Amino acid sequence: MKVKRGIILAGGTATRLKPITSIISKHLLPIYNKPMIYYPLSTLMLGGIREYLIITNPSHLKLYQDLLGYGDNLGINIRYKVQKKPEGLPQAFIIGEKFINNEPVCLNLGDHIFFGDVNRLLKKNINDFKKTTIFTYRYKKPNEYGVINLNKKNKPISILEKPIKPKSNLIVCGLYIYDKNVVELSKNLKFSKRGELEISDLNNLYLKNNTLNVEIIDKKNHWIDAGSPEKIFEASKLIESIEKRKKAYIGFPEIAALKKRYITINNFTKLIRNYKGNYYGRILNAFLSKNFIN
Repeated sequence: MKVKRGIILAGGTATRLKPITSIISKHLLPIYNKPMIYYPLSTLMLGGIREYLIITNPSHLKLYQDLLGYGDNLGINIRYKVQKKPEGLPQAFIIGEKFINNEPVCLNLGDHIFFGDVNRLLKKNINDFKKTTIFTYRYKKPNEYGVINLNKKNKPISILEKPIKPKSNLIVCGLYIYDKNVVELSKNLKFSKRGELEISDLNNLYLKNNTLNVEIIDKKNHWIDAGSPEKIFEASKLIESIEKRKKAYIGFPEIAALKKRYITINNFTKLIRNYKGNYYGRILNAFLSKNFIN
């Protein structure tokens, strides 16, 4: 089965980034040379997803609509839903019930940036979806995330949300693919002491039922949770270095659309005109000249 739908969660209050986020959504802040949300969007596009739901705050809705529209220029379809009050990640599935339409769905958090060979892992699970899949990473400060506890055979046995004393350094990243049961399971979750529906509780339900696949993103890949000033700066410097040193193109929805043939070269050329004379436009033009024009 192929996964056709993706949710990008771009809500929340981003208190760690105030006063900057007092007037703008965190997921619209720049990571090097493009808005943060371009990264999760291009990741899912390269994975093969063309149907999107972006969930955001009421005050930020128009900003996303002005930036992305409804996806026509990228050969995709984007819909929007409002999250009035952030009450945990599983709330995204409850809000997006009609969009999900009793089908499997991919969730990418709007401030979690992935690039590298992770695209291969994502594409594999999107194109041949068999069961709920979470993407994990070995991290030096695991107590800040959902931590996967492993048995002596290195098999996952439980997931704990932000444990004081983590039993492993394997954390759950902000990229998930859930089966069609995710909406009902999310509705039946109980609020934690933090007053939220916990994604770890949801993942544990799948783990206990032996319906959870765990993909480990190795160190050849990159994952950054860009939720703090330090991480935004780190992500920007890393992406700048890789783009310049390796002549790579990271987080460009236009390039993802052309690579996946969601749009034609003529469509791409028209998109370049929107950035005529500026840095972003020169990058798009360089990609076109390098890869599609002899």
